[in-house]
Amino acid sequence: MSHQYTAAVIGAGMGGRVSMAGLDASPRFQLVAFADIQAEARADIQEMYPGIRAFSSHQELFSACPTDIVCVSTWPPSHLEVTQAALQLPLRGILVEKPLADNFAVGRRILELIRARNLPMAVPHGLLVADHSTQVLQRVHAGEIGQLKLVEIQCTGWDIINAGIHWLDFFVELTHREPVEYVLAACDASTRTYRDSMQVETLAVTYAQTTSGTRVVMNTGDYVSFSEPVENTLFRLVGTLGTIDFYGWENRYRILNAEYPQGQLFEFDPGPTVLHQRHLENLAAQIDRAQPDYTIAEGSLAALELCEAAYVSIRNGSVPVPLPLDDFTPPPAVDWQPGLPYSGHGGGRNGRRLPPRPQQDDPTLRTAQKEDK
Repeated sequence: MSHQYTAAVIGAGMGGRVSMAGLDASPRFQLVAFADIQAEARADIQEMYPGIRAFSSHQELFSACPTDIVCVSTWPPSHLEVTQAALQLPLRGILVEKPLADNFAVGRRILELIRARNLPMAVPHGLLVADHSTQVLQRVHAGEIGQLKLVEIQCTGWDIINAGIHWLDFFVELTHREPVEYVLAACDASTRTYRDSMQVETLAVTYAQTTSGTRVVMNTGDYVSFSEPVENTLFRLVGTLGTIDFYGWENRYRILNAEYPQGQLFEFDPGPTVLHQRHLENLAAQIDRAQPDYTIAEGSLAALELCEAAYVSIRNGSVPVPLPLDDFTPPPAVDWQPGLPYSGHGGGRNGRRLPPRPQQDDPTLRTAQKEDK
């Protein structure tokens, strides 16, 4: 049998529990310890996994029970602190939950630190290993719906950071990681909703466009209406030669194209394997061959940049935010109110007489856009 690696999980929330389930089910790992600050959570996990060692902090666990693998499954703002502490151990590999952090700069720092150690890494985006969604990716990349033009996402009961990180990560992969030109978002926050310890929107729409013009439009919030009967998520992929609809974590999708002109539904048996287990066993394979693979981590970081750009857009009055995010400078506030009659004075420009738009490859494009604002 292949080498078995010892493993510990930091955090006993939703992410930590699915990592524990994956570790426990896999012959590649021995789940030996976990840490959580809440005594009730520790008691619950010890009942689920008799014999597992429990600690009230990651510092205690790392001191008393170092392991080959650490899963960082705490809330996003703490990922950097826990990862830095874990990297002081003689680790063989690390899993960091998504989002990598609560902002792009810290997420990038986490990935840089892990790369500096040349340490195998996993970021468990389930859609990248589920049977139905990986087949959707294969069909799109094979051109079965032609050139992808639009990805529409409808998602209820969730938000930009906690679910959008999954959905936008999938968009990143659908487009072969094509650079995103800008992100534009708007939201209502009137209900002061929080989820998974993060302040989130009541209702939002996030729009992004790649350099070739492929769009994503993502609807998120507490209550989102659907264009067809679904459980809680709808993806609609529109290409020049067809469409694919799929439904988040539901193990099915529908394709309409030249081969299936009436549409064809494909359904899958979800099987007993937790999706985190697949990511963890991919991590074990990286360790076996001593070849770290940061492909998924890099895609996750790109998705995190889109999530943060959406929030930056919202905080600045729903302005377009060009990427890379590091280059964004918030524009000055404006007193222009679209939809009101123009008074005929006070400046402005005639929309019937706009100058020609700069070419996409013109380095002055972004400067011109900023000046237009």
